[in-house]
Amino acid sequence: MPTTKLILFSLLLYIAIGCAPKQSDPENPLEKAIQSEHPKIKPVIDSAAHYQVQIMLSTIKRDNNGVKFTDYQFGVNDSNYFYPASSVKLPISLLALEKLNKDPRFDRNTLFYIDGDTIETTFANEINKIFAISDNPAYNRLFEYLGKDYINQTLEEKGIQPVRISHRLSTSDAYNPVSKAVIFHQNDTTLTQLQAPTSGPVERLPLPSMLKGEGYMDTNDSLIREPMDFATKNYLPINSLHAIIKRVIFPEAFSKQEQFDLSTSDREFLLQAMSSTPRALGFAQKDYYDSFGKFFIYGDTKENIPESIKIYNKVGYAYGYLTDCAYIYDAQTGIEFIITANLLVNENGIFNDGIYQYDSVGIPFLAQLGRELLKNLNH
Repeated sequence: MPTTKLILFSLLLYIAIGCAPKQSDPENPLEKAIQSEHPKIKPVIDSAAHYQVQIMLSTIKRDNNGVKFTDYQFGVNDSNYFYPASSVKLPISLLALEKLNKDPRFDRNTLFYIDGDTIETTFANEINKIFAISDNPAYNRLFEYLGKDYINQTLEEKGIQPVRISHRLSTSDAYNPVSKAVIFHQNDTTLTQLQAPTSGPVERLPLPSMLKGEGYMDTNDSLIREPMDFATKNYLPINSLHAIIKRVIFPEAFSKQEQFDLSTSDREFLLQAMSSTPRALGFAQKDYYDSFGKFFIYGDTKENIPESIKIYNKVGYAYGYLTDCAYIYDAQTGIEFIITANLLVNENGIFNDGIYQYDSVGIPFLAQLGRELLKNLNH
């Protein structure tokens, strides 16, 4: 065949292959889940670009050599920025426990207070509040203890990239580079004050499309008719968040440098906090039902979560962005998997107005996604 005809034939073959419909992978549980015709799944997946859906699933196989992950993705792209909201509280809790573990003077039950704060507390109390009710002041106290630069440098050293934790949450001094002093109350008479770290300036994220939406409400509750700029905000993409929870649940699958250096006691405490319901941690059930911070499988119901299902997770929601990152274990079937997902439910395109479709679209989607995965992995 002459060279020109061969090239033309190859090009036509390439086009034909590229235009052929993709074959479904019968072994892909995530693909089967998102192909569900369920009304809580299908409308979101049919408009996945509109909802900016990103999902990562890891199935788990155990053998004598440890654990093996098989990873599946849908729409995951680290360059497609989403606001991580309270999901950043997961790495901050881990780093706080790790830093305490390196200082023999203190532990998670040592009383402390932040300079200028109104309460004396412990890291155990604050971490429980973070996972039970996603408490913002609790996160901010841990942020003061760590400092922005320490947070990001330590995560990078563990191979968790890309990531950028840049600010406190829901406070007027969110971006203050100078952390407040942390004062530990070791006994009745001994106070130990840690020097407040100073961090460098927050740089703009070098990502495309950091201007979002059609408008936003400013601090004076005035509508600004221009896109909201997210370039200095926290950045914790799906890949990085998923990598963090893998290290939490299965530290043995990672090198020492990649792990969070927690004592056995601290890790057990953390796992208990992550998996407990608010009522189990002493919060009123009428205000904080079991699924208050657990969206997969149970997010669209206020019924109690059965004891046979354990969900170790952290959610985040703000500006219409909705995130959950979870390790799920079904004791009755032995099914276990890690799932991280994010979507945007902000139909009017206005940020910070409080008008989002969390309860009507976002949380029902995540709940049904969890149920579909549990069903498919059990077959």
